[in-house]
Amino acid sequence: MIRSLWIAKTGLDAQQTQMDVISHNLANVSTNGYKRSQAVFEDLIYQN
Repeated sequence: MIRSLWIAKTGLDAQQTQMDVISHNLANVSTNGYKRSQAVFEDLIYQN
């Protein structure tokens, strides 16, 4: 049960990070010299 909750939490954390990056990019769309950011995600192998 705890493992499944941890998996759900990490998925939600990843989605929140992606939303934060997108909102930051949108907020700075008119800023001169701003380069967009990108969140990069990788799969992790579960180790017991």
